[in-house]
Amino acid sequence: MRMVGTQVHGIRTPIIREGDDLIAIVVESLRRARQHESIVPRDHDVIGVTEAVVARAQGNYATVDQIAAAVRARFGGGVVGAVHPILSRNRFAVLLKGIARGADRVVVQLSWPADEVGNELIEKSRVEEAGLNPWADTLDEAAFRAAFGDSIKHRFTGIDYLAYYRSLGDNIEILLANDPRAVLARAGRVIACDIHTRQHTKRRLLEAGAQQVAGLDEILTEPVDGSGYNPRYGLLGSNKAGEGRVKLFPRDCDPFVHSLQQAIFDAFGVRTEVLVYGDGGFKDPVGGIWELADPVICPAYTSGLEGTPNEIKLKYVADNEFAHLQGEDRDRAVIEAIRHRSGRVEMGKMDSEGTTPRRLTDLLGSLCDLTSGSGDKGTPVVLVQGYFDNLAAERT
Repeated sequence: MRMVGTQVHGIRTPIIREGDDLIAIVVESLRRARQHESIVPRDHDVIGVTEAVVARAQGNYATVDQIAAAVRARFGGGVVGAVHPILSRNRFAVLLKGIARGADRVVVQLSWPADEVGNELIEKSRVEEAGLNPWADTLDEAAFRAAFGDSIKHRFTGIDYLAYYRSLGDNIEILLANDPRAVLARAGRVIACDIHTRQHTKRRLLEAGAQQVAGLDEILTEPVDGSGYNPRYGLLGSNKAGEGRVKLFPRDCDPFVHSLQQAIFDAFGVRTEVLVYGDGGFKDPVGGIWELADPVICPAYTSGLEGTPNEIKLKYVADNEFAHLQGEDRDRAVIEAIRHRSGRVEMGKMDSEGTTPRRLTDLLGSLCDLTSGSGDKGTPVVLVQGYFDNLAAERT
């Protein structure tokens, strides 16, 4: 009887640099984990590799000047709107520098009282006290400060994002409105800077008569002046890599996960699943911030990770269908019910209630992101074991 279910191991690697053979590094790091920690890869394990080291090994970077060249090539200069970016020094500040350098004037329209992922520009209670309606009211920076004061600081970072974003170019002005169409009174060419709502934003702008609309996902989809690029996500998913450049979301991830899967099989004789993961899909209950600032949790994964979990709600079955049984008799009955169920569990039935049908890749990617973190753990590779076990399989 195996007494442990899912186990997650953060695997330490050397510092990954541009041009490194990442597949060879991952395999060697797994060998060292086996040698020094007795962690042995098995069939059906999952190997996660963070998108940051994939992009770094690829050298997938872009400078402010390269972003500016891409923006100017797309819009031809003039006045450009930048609608609904998130409040982030890491995610948007360098992009805004490039946008400002590639346009004659930039109107940055912020959503309020919070951005798309929950960063508060101003507390909701203060909005109510001011008698304003963020879903109807459009404010310029002067009106916003008149209502809420000159010092409007993010409660975690201490940054006044209105002043900070405006400081990134001498041609930047700030507008506050939740209707993306508000920017059209000042700019006919618009960059939709939101992440998960970008298609809706683009559609509304075009239907309202915008001259030209592009999302961040449509800028740097190919190299500009020797830059990195991402054909699917463009600038979305990028991270600050210094004051003058960003690391883009990695490209060519499908060949990478399949090559790594084969390399692990060649090295260890086991068939694992492999994914590349970015931000996890979870929300901080204290700050109210949704972590997912990448366009997707997993940009690539092997075929065995397709789909959603096929599970019954163990506590419901134990407390209802087999409530008349006790001890080992109840355990055996539950195990047999799991073992002999046919096909997929039908959503909407009581024995699956509460098992939210999230995709396996979103669950596993979030697990990997929580394990590796974004600080100094030094574990950009995560080995997940026993994830596909259930109670019956563990007792077989």
